[in-house]
Parts: sequence; structure tokens; C-alpha cells
Amino acid sequence: MKIIDLEPGDPRLATEILPVLRELRPHLTEDLFREVYAEGHDQGLRFTAAYAEDGCCVGVAGWRIMVGTSALRQLYVDDLVTAEAARSTGVGHHLLASLEERARESGCYELRLDSGTRRTDAHRFYLRERLDITAFHFTKELKGSAG
Repeated sequence: MKIIDLEPGDPRLATEILPVLRELRPHLTEDLFREVYAEGHDQGLRFTAAYAEDGCCVGVAGWRIMVGTSALRQLYVDDLVTAEAARSTGVGHHLLASLEERARESGCYELRLDSGTRRTDAHRFYLRERLDITAFHFTKELKGSAG
């Protein structure tokens, strides 16, 4: 398995990464994804992709390194998705291990991610990967806001 980072403007973002990412984020269009990555890149957003031996994209992680008072320096995973056809083949494990290594190399104290409450298969995976459930995530939708 080959794991690579993709910069904004890379044509593989639309042709190879977006189809996998849309399995988790179906609302993303090509234009919206391009806009989000262009703006998010300035805030530290990065995308890492896992490719199978046949050159097919089988997994995607969106992540960033953040500094704050709760975790000090952390690698936060915005997105972690394995293509449906490649699930339970080790893709998620390899992507998560790659992010953990990057976090350690970057001096992070934690690797964090949020997961929707209904994604029980993902939760089982995260627990197998030795992630702990340490917080509740609260959200308030702001109707009429930009975006």
C-alpha cells in the first residue's frame, strides 16, 4: 500500500480522492471540495490518500495539526474513510498508523477525531486501534449563516 499527501490543485483530488471521500461526505461536490481545501489548506488542512497495489485509491484522511489549551499540540482527523470495496483489508489501520507517526514526528501529544454517533462500525474500528472515547462533541446548527 502506498500512502501519499495531495496538495490543493492536484488533479487526483477530484478524480481519485473525492469519490472515496464522498462515501463519508456525500454532500461534497467537486467545486465545494476544491473551495474547502483551498481555504482549509491555509488553516493546516491536508489530505492523505492510500493507494492499493493496482494504483486505485482505497482510503482518504483529511487532517490538520492544531495547537490549543486542551490537548496542547494535536493532530486532528477531520475525515477518515476507506472505500467500501476495500473495507476490512487494513486500509484504515495503515492510514491511522501513518497519521499517528506524523503526529509523533510533529511533537503532538494526541491524535483526535470525532465520529458520528450512528457510525458503530467505525467506533468498533477506533476502539480496536486503541483510541479511547474521552469526550462528548456538541453541535448547534446556525441557520442562515454563510456556508
